[in-house]
Amino acid sequence: MSETELISACLKNDQTAKKDFFDRFYPGLAYISFRYSKNKSQSSQIVLSGFSHLFANLGDYRTQKKYNLDDYVRHEFIAFAVKYIKNIRNEYYVASTVKAVEQHKETTYDLFLDTQLIDLKNLNEEVLLKSIQQLVPSQRLVFNLHVIDNYTLEHISELLETSAQTIKSNLEKARFNLQKSIEKNLKTEKDEQPI
Repeated sequence: MSETELISACLKNDQTAKKDFFDRFYPGLAYISFRYSKNKSQSSQIVLSGFSHLFANLGDYRTQKKYNLDDYVRHEFIAFAVKYIKNIRNEYYVASTVKAVEQHKETTYDLFLDTQLIDLKNLNEEVLLKSIQQLVPSQRLVFNLHVIDNYTLEHISELLETSAQTIKSNLEKARFNLQKSIEKNLKTEKDEQPI
């Protein structure tokens, strides 16, 4: 079935076509949703709601044709995931306004200094995903959008409806907190290994 036939069939509510569409895009979108969410439960909710959103908006793809289908689905799904997380107001805004308290004021950290302790190229994917999920929602969104999905800071600013300065600040905090979270998760993983 061609892309045009697949979309036409999905728009006519053909269940077989919808299943084909779901099977085609589920693996990639599930991975994206896992990165953007804080846990598996939230990830599942984003995937299921995201597919409903995609099916409801397939007519837009047919009229716009700005992207190929794969890119359209990916961009639409990411935009949906961002809105979904932002709509969890009590989580997003409270977590975004909590200030971390440093216990050791004499220690200063350079947020962009590479660490010698962690080889990011050989980092266990499970540790990285767990560490990303531990970021507060505003930092998790900005990190995923900019570092992993290659969105510009201006585009992120539009998606999140916030200033470019706030985006830059959240990105710096995300990099620092991710580094600390990776260190902690690697130490935990090492301590849990059998002797």
